Amino acid sequence: MSQFVPDPMGVDVDLLLRLERNGPRYTSYPTADRFVEAFGPDAYRIWTAKRNIGGIIRPLSLYVHLPFCSSPCFYCACNKIITRDRSQAAQYLRYLYREIAMQGELFRTDPNVVQLHWGGGTPTFFNHDELRELMAAILNYFQLAEEGEYSVEIDPRTAEQETMAVLSRLGFNRASFGVQDFDPTVQKAVNRVQTKEETLRVIKAARSAGFKSVSIDLIYGLPYQNIVSFNETLDCVIAMDPDRVSIYSYAHLPNLFAGQRRINEADLPDAGTKLQLLGLAIRRMTEAGYIYIGMDHFAKPDNELAEAQRQGRLQRNFQGYSTYPDCDMVGLGVSAIGKIGPTYCQNFKKLEEYYERLDHGQLPIMRGIELTADDLVRRAVIQTLMCHFEMSKEAIEKAHVLDFDSYFAPELAELRGLEQQGLLDLEDRWINVTKRGRFAIRDICMVFDKYLRTDRERRRYSKLI
Repeated sequence: MSQFVPDPMGVDVDLLLRLERNGPRYTSYPTADRFVEAFGPDAYRIWTAKRNIGGIIRPLSLYVHLPFCSSPCFYCACNKIITRDRSQAAQYLRYLYREIAMQGELFRTDPNVVQLHWGGGTPTFFNHDELRELMAAILNYFQLAEEGEYSVEIDPRTAEQETMAVLSRLGFNRASFGVQDFDPTVQKAVNRVQTKEETLRVIKAARSAGFKSVSIDLIYGLPYQNIVSFNETLDCVIAMDPDRVSIYSYAHLPNLFAGQRRINEADLPDAGTKLQLLGLAIRRMTEAGYIYIGMDHFAKPDNELAEAQRQGRLQRNFQGYSTYPDCDMVGLGVSAIGKIGPTYCQNFKKLEEYYERLDHGQLPIMRGIELTADDLVRRAVIQTLMCHFEMSKEAIEKAHVLDFDSYFAPELAELRGLEQQGLLDLEDRWINVTKRGRFAIRDICMVFDKYLRTDRERRRYSKLI
């Protein structure tokens, strides 16, 4: 085990604790809670038909939500269905194929896909034949580009060596492995007992099968976590040599997610300890040669995520940091979110409602939003700051035809308070987030959120720390 060094990255715990509040993670702007039911299947069809106007054809990104898990992880805030009844999975796929066919017809003239992601739930809940059938259903309507990014979330407890070989043959070249923490006490508290050996075995199987990128997901802020034990988890992760690592903050929202009620709040680390855990992770990963992409993502310097950041192509979407910023995203499956042009949409969250709409021959879209010109400029500002920690005012002015200082006068006045605390530098033509400010990037971006400026009800969001 490596020697623990205190005060990782010089995190100013006192300052960040003073800034603590609830706020969005900005995987979209406006955030999903701002979507409205007035945006439904008809509006979605209109915007899919507009994709080719002007001769500009955006490539496609597909997200497929596979919600089933055989047992609950108490921390999980995903839309999932806990069951051991395999027939439920088969039924879900039959309905999913209907939606794929309906969506596929809308993209017949430009079905080129450069990104595909299967998330959950647990995609490897499905057996090998079901995985093959699902990919065949997708390929009936969409074409996967030869050099695309095709990723799948893996629970090492439900995947075998042959599973990774099957997924590779289906075209997947990137895998994300859920770990969260290797400490047995933490694992027992969150009902996810998973050994280092079984995790490493499946990771090795992925590499043997030809996967180009392997990612490991961790969570900080779980019950019983402490600096020493989390340092040991980081030792194990670094030794596994993944191409990417995601280290997410646990958001304790038991009023929204029933499984979290099984977690004793008294067992959670306090906000100060959480900050130290994050700072430790940043120091350990950067010392190991990883690039700190931002918030919760790390990547090796030659990984496409780090390359996208260097080239200004990085974006944030509902899977976190990602590449290909110009993609339209088609969301498939219960609760899935899509993005077409200046719009977002989300499918029904409950399985019964999702099935009912498809039974009636309707796209199962529950809600969405068409972005205004103001939404678009604010999205551009927030995305740029989240992804690159610096922003050219001139670039925003040229893209959106406005005077930045006049348009955002109230926001700039508020940012000066954060500047005095050392979180950013306000220059005549640039906004630059300092190293200290990267820990508070959500705080900085919230200044530009018009909806929060008029709606101070933030309890629906997780805490920033």
